[in-house]
Amino acid sequence: MDIILIRDLRVEVLIGIHKRERYVPQSVSIDLDIGIPGTSVFASDKVADTIDYEQVALKIKALAASGHFKLVETFADRIAKLLIDDFKAPWVKVSAAKIGILPNAKFVGVSIERKR
Repeated sequence: MDIILIRDLRVEVLIGIHKRERYVPQSVSIDLDIGIPGTSVFASDKVADTIDYEQVALKIKALAASGHFKLVETFADRIAKLLIDDFKAPWVKVSAAKIGILPNAKFVGVSIERKR
């Protein structure tokens, strides 16, 4: 499978189950593996035949700003759904991690895979 990679996309998001996490945005790092929907892009060299990663980043930032998420799992699942529904990705792997949330851990997060 041919894949678009985005690594360490940082967004600020209201995320978490603790009271302070409902009001204080946290940095979340996102890694994406996005299946390319078809092979025509390789002959055409046109962004219209693939997934525009700039648009992906903008939509994820808008999703992050849309409200509070209790769990990183939920946020990652919404990103996967967005990629499959809005961008027609046949397959995605989404890793999302809260940065610096636990002492002695660089990040804590989840990795999920979804397909059409």
